[in-house]
Amino acid sequence: MALASSLFQCADPKKWQQVSDIYWEVVKAVGAKKKGLVDLDRWFQEELPGAISAQPKKYLKQEELVKLMEWKLLRGKFRPRLQQMAASNPESTVESCTRKAFQHLPNVSAAIEELCQLKGIGPATASAVLCAGAPESAAFMADEAVESVPGLMPIQYNLKHYLKFLEEIRMKTEALNAESEEKNWTPHRVELCLWAWKVGQKMCPKLLESLEDGDERPVKKRKTK
Repeated sequence: MALASSLFQCADPKKWQQVSDIYWEVVKAVGAKKKGLVDLDRWFQEELPGAISAQPKKYLKQEELVKLMEWKLLRGKFRPRLQQMAASNPESTVESCTRKAFQHLPNVSAAIEELCQLKGIGPATASAVLCAGAPESAAFMADEAVESVPGLMPIQYNLKHYLKFLEEIRMKTEALNAESEEKNWTPHRVELCLWAWKVGQKMCPKLLESLEDGDERPVKKRKTK
């Protein structure tokens, strides 16, 4: 696959798997310039999901929401005001709101609206909360992932735009699972690959160039009703 080509247009799950395999190398490359990112990303991707799932009814603690916001801002654009607003949410409110949000699933729209009642939480941060506890239902609205999907620029940080993004990610997830034996693709995993591909082009292009050439089958155009 040519470096400048779009991963989103690739239909070969083997190529996507190759990108998934280098995810942490890309994170480390970014972490070389953003101190603390690697540890925060490990926490978000590996520790937080287990902590959420361990609850009889899924929810986030206030300290987890604050740490999630820290991860989001360090991984993307730093907005200190959002960190302060997230920290101002009372513990009981965070637990109640996040619990209700997970109970709304698989209605992602209702779950996002519930989470956006918290101070400092918009659709993008809300999507991070959902994919941490339900990666099979949601994907994080990372700028790099949204930019990788044709037809979604310019990015609008609202629920309508997020739902368009999620629909495209879900269709790609279904397509990859249909072509793979493991069928272990989730919206969150697809989004992580798009992030790694987009960021890798800038931070560590040689790493992407080292990937073996695979079957670069184009995506079949969907019929419109």
